[in-house]
Amino acid sequence: MTNGKGSPNSIGLPNPLRLQIIYCVDDQRMNTFECIISKVEVREFIKKEVGSEIKQRILESARQTGSGLNLQHWRFILVEDERNLSQLGLDSTSGRWIVGADFAIIILTNPTLRFHLIDAGRVAQNMQLTAWNEGVGSGLFTGIKEDKLRNDFKIPKDLTPSIILGFGYPLKPSTGKKKNRLPLNQLVYREEYGSTSE
Repeated sequence: MTNGKGSPNSIGLPNPLRLQIIYCVDDQRMNTFECIISKVEVREFIKKEVGSEIKQRILESARQTGSGLNLQHWRFILVEDERNLSQLGLDSTSGRWIVGADFAIIILTNPTLRFHLIDAGRVAQNMQLTAWNEGVGSGLFTGIKEDKLRNDFKIPKDLTPSIILGFGYPLKPSTGKKKNRLPLNQLVYREEYGSTSE
């Protein structure tokens, strides 16, 4: 596989990552609730590189995410090289769109832990919200040709590729205000299932 080290936008990964954390409550950025209600899944991107500082912030948000028993069992493969993004698309059964992303992150988790998929979802959501806060869209997929993916990206047998995220600047602007969501009175019950009394 190509390591992409020659790319001018590739980022180093110091341990731990050294960066100034800027929170969603910053006056120049959305607050957390606005991030959540406006965020949409993005699978079409323009050809514009995402800066290394934003990539580091996304990865730092992953590192800071809580995990079951604080085991921090996840590992992340950052995919930036176009040839590797193309290979990622070929190794997918539901994510061929990833070839148009600026970069991707493969989330690996420990399948022996009963909560590993919950942790994968937690860390994926945090990375996506961090990206959205910076104007970067993202989408995810889970359909993969596992044997090919493992071989192409040298994934060890004790970890499973749980979620793959693709990131980039959206092709079409969207505010998320027209989301097709059920109203709360069809989702929330009071004290017991089926009870909607005030």
